[in-house]
Amino acid sequence: MRAAIFKGKGEIAVEDRPKPTVREPTDAVVRVVLACVCGSDLWFYRGLSRHRHGGVGHEFIGVVDEVGEAVTNVRPGDFVISPFSWSDGTCRNCAAGFHTACVHGGFFGQGGDGDGGQAEYVRVPQADGTLVAVPATDLSERTMASLLALTDVMATGHHAVVSAGVEHGDTVAVVGDGAVGLCGVLAAKLLGAERIIVLGSTHTDRHRLAREWGATDIIDVRGDDAVAALKELTGGFGADAVLECVGTKEATATAFAVAAPGAIVGRVGVPHGVELDGEGTFYRNVGMRGGPAPARAYQPELLKLVLDGAIDPGRVFDLTTDLEHIADAYAAMDERRAIKALVKVSER
Repeated sequence: MRAAIFKGKGEIAVEDRPKPTVREPTDAVVRVVLACVCGSDLWFYRGLSRHRHGGVGHEFIGVVDEVGEAVTNVRPGDFVISPFSWSDGTCRNCAAGFHTACVHGGFFGQGGDGDGGQAEYVRVPQADGTLVAVPATDLSERTMASLLALTDVMATGHHAVVSAGVEHGDTVAVVGDGAVGLCGVLAAKLLGAERIIVLGSTHTDRHRLAREWGATDIIDVRGDDAVAALKELTGGFGADAVLECVGTKEATATAFAVAAPGAIVGRVGVPHGVELDGEGTFYRNVGMRGGPAPARAYQPELLKLVLDGAIDPGRVFDLTTDLEHIADAYAAMDERRAIKALVKVSER
């Protein structure tokens, strides 16, 4: 099969690799129809985090090709979505809604000999607890893109909102206008936020989508200027809830600085070089929750919303390539020429 392979900083190649097979009775093999490039992939692509060379990618949807003898929830031919991590769905952590902390779990696309989702086929451990079968059969390309968004980016934006405790009528600050931040806007609107303030870049295409999804205000400056602008918009008090959707030191500092006393910062950006102001947050009673999104916990609810036409998160994809040109997708996202790249791997 063909698969995207991380070769080192700035280098993604597409190479032949053995087609994965069922190794354990709880495995399934999925033929990938759509995959995509994640903002978190850019950390290792830019050389800012260590990553083993090998198969990459953790966002994919496709058709079940083969199942192990213990798999009962899906069968060959089923169209499925996968979260970016696998989980058994039955351990204590899964039962509590934190599938990314499953005692038998792991993450796709970690390089080395592991299976990556940016490939023609992927082995899915713990298939019964991981894969979600899509009940609909007549799916448009637009719906398929939205289903792909549920594998990570929409679930992650939703997790930021849930972690921050967004309530009806709240003023919500969203730090970051990438794909996760934009999905955070959509999720905050769903949960009843009255005012949604996006702190991000100067990219008007991102601003346009943010406003269509519910953003009421856009702040296109950074650092102290961004903090001052948000405080002015909120009468000096700050936001009732904050979504940190980037993970950098500056973004995290901004997120905590714009939080009103008593607010919670929902952190979903993978932290790099982050430092927290323990004393400052203490005296303002500012809390913090979040981490890797337990996408599997949210997918049934979000899947229904997509199929009902209530949300259309696939609109974050503004570039499409095929698998052979996935290196172009990485480059476009790295250079901020694209919000998020969709990769067509095969036909449904």
